[in-house]
Amino acid sequence: MASVAFLGLGVMGYPMAAHLKHKGGHEVTVYNRTAAKAEKWVAEHGGNLVATPREAAKDKDFVFSCVGNDDDLRSVTIGADGAFHTMKKGAIFIDNTTASAEVARELAREAAAGGFDFLDAPVSGGQAGAENGVLTVMVGGKQDAFERARPVIDAFARMVGLMGPAGSGQLTKMINQICIAGLVQGLSEGIHFGKKAGLDIDKVVEVISKGAAGSWQMENRHKTMDAGKYDFGFAVDWMRKDLGICLEEADRNGAKLPVTALVDQFYKDVQAMGGSRWDTSSLLARLEK
Repeated sequence: MASVAFLGLGVMGYPMAAHLKHKGGHEVTVYNRTAAKAEKWVAEHGGNLVATPREAAKDKDFVFSCVGNDDDLRSVTIGADGAFHTMKKGAIFIDNTTASAEVARELAREAAAGGFDFLDAPVSGGQAGAENGVLTVMVGGKQDAFERARPVIDAFARMVGLMGPAGSGQLTKMINQICIAGLVQGLSEGIHFGKKAGLDIDKVVEVISKGAAGSWQMENRHKTMDAGKYDFGFAVDWMRKDLGICLEEADRNGAKLPVTALVDQFYKDVQAMGGSRWDTSSLLARLEK
């Protein structure tokens, strides 16, 4: 059993922290910007709650965070009440936020100066993956820190991989989002085409999902897409944030992402339709408007 803190109890962080408590068997202290959420978590799962990240990190072996963006991450780490001010020597800070590689490298340097380790460890698998404890975790950082942290991360993951030095986890998550963006657009066009052609989409997917066109998105989203239901899963607003990170990084490293840039604009159209909180599979709604 380790002494663990978790910062950020959103759609993903709430169940992830619960898996650390129950499946991992760890002592968990939680912090959330909206205190009522932390109070609810403790009422359901036990553990402790505190008023600031600074308090949460004190004397902990591992501190996790899962917040909104680079600015939120800086706030809970190096801000006035940030966790980095009280991290003990030899501890490990594990960030599960989808953020930039730049901020990951910055915080890794800050952590090293403070005598502890930082791992950028964004996740994939969505709300269902978090709730079921089967997330994919892409990690950047030092090998020894990764080896020490992996048994703890395993509480909410089915796949954990060290991708390279600091920032590599975030770069891998960018590739994940780049691939999803093009895939969901292709799936949307395929379903749209099939409906226009008068085909039974369930029958079509039953056949083509067993061939080269098959994907997780096809298996798990085609029914809801066909029914025009988009009120669950990973929101368009968050996907646009992620794709923005991808496109900014591509500007820095010279990568060409024409499809990603195009799909990002398609998601902008979905936002204009009132779909900011719709699931990312709502690209189909844009085609059907």
